[in-house]
Amino acid sequence: MTDPIQDVEAHVERMIGQIPAAPHRTRRVYDAMRAVPRHRFVPPLGQAFLGADEIEWIIDRRARPDDWLAAVYSDSAIVTQVDDGNGEIVLGAGDPTSAASAPSTVADLLGWLDPEPGHRVLEVGTGTGWTAALLSHLVGAANVTSIEVDPSVAEGAAKNLAAAGVQPHLIVGDGAAGWPDHAPFDRVHVTCGVHTVPQEWIVQSRPGAVIVLPYSTGLGDGHGLRLTVLPDGRAQGRFVGFAAYMPIRSQRPADAAPDDGSGQDLTTRIDPRLIACAPSGATLAMAAQTGLQVTTRQQDGRLLLWVMDQADPGTWTLVGHEPGLTEFSVYQLGDRPLWDEICDAYFRWVSWGEPVRDRFGMTVTGEGRRIWLDAPERVISR
Repeated sequence: MTDPIQDVEAHVERMIGQIPAAPHRTRRVYDAMRAVPRHRFVPPLGQAFLGADEIEWIIDRRARPDDWLAAVYSDSAIVTQVDDGNGEIVLGAGDPTSAASAPSTVADLLGWLDPEPGHRVLEVGTGTGWTAALLSHLVGAANVTSIEVDPSVAEGAAKNLAAAGVQPHLIVGDGAAGWPDHAPFDRVHVTCGVHTVPQEWIVQSRPGAVIVLPYSTGLGDGHGLRLTVLPDGRAQGRFVGFAAYMPIRSQRPADAAPDDGSGQDLTTRIDPRLIACAPSGATLAMAAQTGLQVTTRQQDGRLLLWVMDQADPGTWTLVGHEPGLTEFSVYQLGDRPLWDEICDAYFRWVSWGEPVRDRFGMTVTGEGRRIWLDAPERVISR
């Protein structure tokens, strides 16, 4: 079939040229991107986030084909579904629930995964099908098993892959359960944010297998995590970079409970921006020590921070920053002093010498996960 897009090679090279060089972003991955053009996997309507400021932009191939093509071959993530398919893609509406990941992020995860020809790969989250196609180029389509929980998203991916002449094994189901029928796997490639690493991924992997996933703490940006499966059934590895993805559906955080008016009005001298703008090492350390979730929003010139206990949505704290103030408002619902806890964790990170993200790691066992600093023996998580 003739591809209607002209100068595909030039568009692909322009996209690759926008991805900053890094040792783990390999030529093999870029060659896969050349072999599997991205435009074949992006729907006619989407929501792109362009530039350093991530300006939201609706792209419509039918109405503005040049703008659509420019976005597809930029280093932009493109939202392809909102509200689990129950909403329309329009500016300022809906929660993103499926997307075509930014090419630089795709290059990161595939680089950290380091798949070799013949490796058996489990992919969790088929999405548009682009990464399943890239993996098929890297290891052979017969060796790729890709699972998608959303039937409509899975259907779209199957059509995209068929049109591109690529035939990996496609499964509709919960990727958190893996797919034991095709185990053991040499690589597990996860394209959704994970807070708890499912034991099934480890059990279904052979010793020495690599699992790469976006670790989502609910506090700050996500973190790329590269685990190696050990012969004793554990998995262990380090945080290797930035990776922010939509949460796996079985691990979506709960919404905060509504205010019942029983909260306490307090104040703090600690500027909320200290927590809101903390670097990745700090956010990882804070999340590991407390298990708390922090979300932010700008409203009427104020910066608002919600600190929430993910295990107890009825316990949360709202902290507000206003320019020019030296003390800031704190509204605490429930008895647990969440703001004090998150600040104590931040200053504990400072006392450690402000370690950066790649000094932290994780060990996953059948009993749960341990986050550590520098060495597995120095556990910092609760």
